[in-house]
Amino acid sequence: MASAALGCVLLGGGAGACGTGGESSSGKSAQTSAPALTPAEAVAKAAEDSANITSLRYQISGSVPDRGRLTVDAAMSTAPLSMTMELTMPDQRAKGPLSIRFAGKAMYVGGGALDIRKLGRSAKLDPDKLNGKSWLRIEPAAWGLISVDNRSYGILPHQVEGSPIVQSTLLTGAKNAKKIGAETILGARTTHYRGTVTFDGLRAAQDAAINKASRERQTRSLDQFIALELDKNLIMDLWIDDAGRTRQFRMRGATYKMPVNAGEEPAVGDPVDMTVAFLRINEPVTVTTPSAGDTTDLGALLDAQTG
Repeated sequence: MASAALGCVLLGGGAGACGTGGESSSGKSAQTSAPALTPAEAVAKAAEDSANITSLRYQISGSVPDRGRLTVDAAMSTAPLSMTMELTMPDQRAKGPLSIRFAGKAMYVGGGALDIRKLGRSAKLDPDKLNGKSWLRIEPAAWGLISVDNRSYGILPHQVEGSPIVQSTLLTGAKNAKKIGAETILGARTTHYRGTVTFDGLRAAQDAAINKASRERQTRSLDQFIALELDKNLIMDLWIDDAGRTRQFRMRGATYKMPVNAGEEPAVGDPVDMTVAFLRINEPVTVTTPSAGDTTDLGALLDAQTG
């Protein structure tokens, strides 16, 4: 009897909470806890909760094809869609981080890494044409939309053009999602899940969507999977807190390279490996654009060069 009472104390209810015959000492039936969610249910719940995120401060670390290592400190708002980012790519041997702003239909680029001679794949500009100004304004530009609508003129890696809110839902395309265990992430208690995301899995999830909202969410997830330019599959880790909300995710997979010569098959490219941490959710985010007096318009530079 002593060991049974001790067991009740360790469970947090005290000896009197055990009772007999499934009843508490007050004579009422003991409350049973809600059944634990399966990994698939927990992942789906976190994906559904992502629709409630209106602003986000986040960090990215890892590596992407062609650019190598990167770190990102960023904040975004969903209504209106806007973003501010400090992007560092040490393997590019830049003089400092690249500062990026998206607001309205324009992108603003500045910082120590700004080199307009390397802008995109086609613009070859004289850096002296900035006339001492700190920022370059480019329009039209877009970020965080369906991938075919994103436009950063080659400044951002493709893997960073997508909204991390949408990318966090990709694990819904895994048929083998499993629970890894409990971990503390950014001071919060979380449960760690892992699975292999496939194109077919995301298509099946899209087909199985039960309403318009979930179908649109799955469509965006599938779009972001394609935008990652994966050779085959994506290994994804997801950390979900006790409220059912994503706190961190990691994406890993081999990518493909398009062939140089016609008729050749795509080759396996460098891997993508990015970890995205959600620092603060639904706190006010203001994206401040540079003053007109410190900004040079890319279109005007190109017109002057070709005129």
